[in-house]
Amino acid sequence: MNSIKIPLEPGVSEELRAGDEVLLTGTMYSARDQAHARLVALIENNQPLPLALENQVIYYMGPSPTPEGAVIGSCGPTTSSRMDPFTPAILAEGVSGIIGKGPRSQAVIDSLIREKAVYFYSFGGCGALYSQKIKEMTPVAFPDLGPEAIYKLVVEDFPVIVGIDSKGNSVF
Repeated sequence: MNSIKIPLEPGVSEELRAGDEVLLTGTMYSARDQAHARLVALIENNQPLPLALENQVIYYMGPSPTPEGAVIGSCGPTTSSRMDPFTPAILAEGVSGIIGKGPRSQAVIDSLIREKAVYFYSFGGCGALYSQKIKEMTPVAFPDLGPEAIYKLVVEDFPVIVGIDSKGNSVF
């Protein structure tokens, strides 16, 4: 299993192949439907973004309530196709990795190839495991969205599989 530091250094996403098992360590961001819609609206209106997206990894996650003494509650992946309308614009801003579950549209696959990015597949039903891999969680943008706000996540050995690589090869 490959260990990879995030945010991804330039060129790293191009070395990964569909089916590779990867452990991610470093900083990534969570964002779901509503956060993606707001980011894309800012992009389309040439307004500043609340965070730099270059080389970042975004996890399509919705945390459940945080138990006392924990960093985060169960935090499994959201179905990725819900982000498909927004993904090409987000990738064009320099995001190099996205994490979720399920297959992606052809438009997203084409964007992954064009932007030399990668789609990491995370496992549904593993939210409790993923919560143990998140060492810090800090709200970054859109706090009014509650669990759908953008959060900065510091992770250690976060397990994923390369679902679609930067060449368009897919495990689906």
